[in-house]
Amino acid sequence: MYQFLNGMERKTTIVNLDPANEVVPYPTDISILELISLEDTMENLQLGPNGGIIYCMEYLADNMEWLEEKLKACGDDYIVFDCPGQVELYTHNDAMKRILNRLEKMGYRLCCVHLVDSHYCTDAAKFISVLLLSLKTMLQLELPHVNILSKVDLIETYGRLPMALDFYTNVADLSYLQYHLNQDPFMKRFQQLNEAMCGLIEDFALVGFETLCIQDKESVTKVVRAIDKASGYVFGGLEESNESILMTAMRAGSEWDSSVHDVQERYIDSEDPNEDLYRFAREYKMPKEDEEIEGEDVTGAESKAAKRSSEVGELEDGKKRVGFADE
Repeated sequence: MYQFLNGMERKTTIVNLDPANEVVPYPTDISILELISLEDTMENLQLGPNGGIIYCMEYLADNMEWLEEKLKACGDDYIVFDCPGQVELYTHNDAMKRILNRLEKMGYRLCCVHLVDSHYCTDAAKFISVLLLSLKTMLQLELPHVNILSKVDLIETYGRLPMALDFYTNVADLSYLQYHLNQDPFMKRFQQLNEAMCGLIEDFALVGFETLCIQDKESVTKVVRAIDKASGYVFGGLEESNESILMTAMRAGSEWDSSVHDVQERYIDSEDPNEDLYRFAREYKMPKEDEEIEGEDVTGAESKAAKRSSEVGELEDGKKRVGFADE
């Protein structure tokens, strides 16, 4: 990302905020290791890796004057903060939130970029866990948020993807994943819990994903555009044509992005990516012709119409999806 941003002539500064990242494979102007390191913390305080990282971040949150002084030398550079990957820092510990609040008070317009390995999509339970983690992080940090399925070019090396990729990026209907969870002998015991978790994610309707293959220039470009829109960077100033901020905003959000379908064709080997969903729709509580539905005998043309309406449902945005008959 550092190479890409500087290649497009955007002056970029990298700040390493990961106290465990002692071998940094990119140039850093500022590093938390100048203040505190995980190795010293573990040795002096007799802490494990998890406790050590949390202590380091809490120490930084209590000594933000050090970071503020370092950032003053960066001027108007575009800043990329490389943060630790420990989930506790973004779900219930308040150290990162305190750090981010101080940065906002300094005038920084922040955007959180959450990277998730795309192979979690191949397992329903893991993907729902990722959704819950992403949702909790968004609510905890209260920042513009871009969730990214990374390493998308390797997604099927971990197993077959049972659904089209846009099912996972849009997070529109989790009934299919809930059905898969309930087929597992162990998870079947927790059907009500599975339903509650899926319902919680759908009720908030906040989580969605971009896709990223870091070796693909077009993929990185689309991710950078999404981040720029979320952070407001794209609206930062007027252009030479003297367009208004409103016109810039309208243009930035007007292009239809077919990147997910392009990624599906390029990296995912599947003749019919929705084959499993069609099978699910046929097998999962579908009414058959000439059977009673809610106490009424549905036969002939009425039965066919009822079956067609249950197979395809209309979403509010006009897209079609497979629907499921009520119990």
